[in-house]
Amino acid sequence: MSSTANGKNGTWRNWGGNVSARPAREVAPASVDELAAAVRRAAEDGLTVKAVGAGHSFTSIAATDGVLIRPQLLTGIRDIDRENMTVTVEAGTPLKRLNVALAREGLSLTNMGDIMEQTVSGATSTGTHGTGRDSGSIAAQIKGLELVTADGSVLNCSEKENPDVFAAARIGLGALGIVTAITFAVEPVFLLTAREEPMPFDKVLSDFEELWAENEHFEFYWFPHTGSTNTKRNNRSAGPERPVPQLKSWIEDEFLSNGVFQVANWVGRAVPATIPAIAQISSKALSARTYTDIPYKVFTSPRRVRFVEMEYAVPRAAVVGALRELKAMVDRTGLRVSFPVEVRTAPADDIALSTASGRDSAYIAVHMFQGTPFQRYFTAAERIFTAHEGRPHWGKIHTRDAEYFSRVYPRFGEFTALRDRLDPDRRFQNDYLRRVLGA
Repeated sequence: MSSTANGKNGTWRNWGGNVSARPAREVAPASVDELAAAVRRAAEDGLTVKAVGAGHSFTSIAATDGVLIRPQLLTGIRDIDRENMTVTVEAGTPLKRLNVALAREGLSLTNMGDIMEQTVSGATSTGTHGTGRDSGSIAAQIKGLELVTADGSVLNCSEKENPDVFAAARIGLGALGIVTAITFAVEPVFLLTAREEPMPFDKVLSDFEELWAENEHFEFYWFPHTGSTNTKRNNRSAGPERPVPQLKSWIEDEFLSNGVFQVANWVGRAVPATIPAIAQISSKALSARTYTDIPYKVFTSPRRVRFVEMEYAVPRAAVVGALRELKAMVDRTGLRVSFPVEVRTAPADDIALSTASGRDSAYIAVHMFQGTPFQRYFTAAERIFTAHEGRPHWGKIHTRDAEYFSRVYPRFGEFTALRDRLDPDRRFQNDYLRRVLGA
């Protein structure tokens, strides 16, 4: 899964295969001091610097022709503080390793996204989230962070220390410095009961407010070209643990969700006319199931079928209307879409450039199978999302720029002013940041 897999002749590629870059040099620092020295040396050589995680962003947010920092040696848990219920981890730690290590210690994050291949700093810097009525993104669970800034100094940030930096750097896009460690709030490990069941598209939309209000974590997948969805409700449970049996888990999560789905997408890519028929089958492949397990085994699942993705956060009140428009657009345009549309929610948070900053939000994610033309579909979807003042996920495909963001983020100016202060020479600049934050 790592981005190093494609490191032929010095070229870096992301997981989705749609972004590549040729850095002047790569550095894998083994300590914060080594990383700070690498930043200072880049400045002497007049090079820009970017840290890259697992390459799971579909945007060029981590691409650089300067110095590429790989954090694979900056991994592991630094400290578990049971009194304050926090855990401090090195920035390059994969979420998977964090989740497994926490479970061993009888601890868990409150909420998480649906994959765990990313590094903690890559996931938080781009605003990775799951779904939650009351609990927000992974970054919203940050209690402190350590940041190497452009002059090579190390800043500790929290609500008490450098609070202005803390307000922005939890989702910092790599623009304010390089995150070297993160302190997360944790809680004693708990059980979730997952209830997955098919539901007609129109019923989900008409009952959306109730489904959201009655469940701690509600999400659904709609299969274009069908009137069908798969809904997922995750709620805390007193137990007992009832995991999905291994064989059943393999059939549903690997064989159907990855294996058969991969073949179906190959067929669809070769013969687009078959996609609506395949969608009907896909939407009925997964039957209803209920199981109870620890959080990361419920929230996350393997994603082996490669795709490209666009995701927008719209005000929660606008989601039903936006989805009706999306369905009408797909039906009207004759587009062939083989991947389901994923819908999740998040409560308002207080992070300057969080997609849920200051407003209760719902997320609509559109995907296309890797290697299929996605421009027409994504452009038409983006037109719908932006009409609702949508905010794109920082790590997923979009065409928005600083001028747009200054309108949909009330605290945009606060972030760019902080960037001017922390990185006046634009040491951490790249083409993507130039577009989304302005020069």
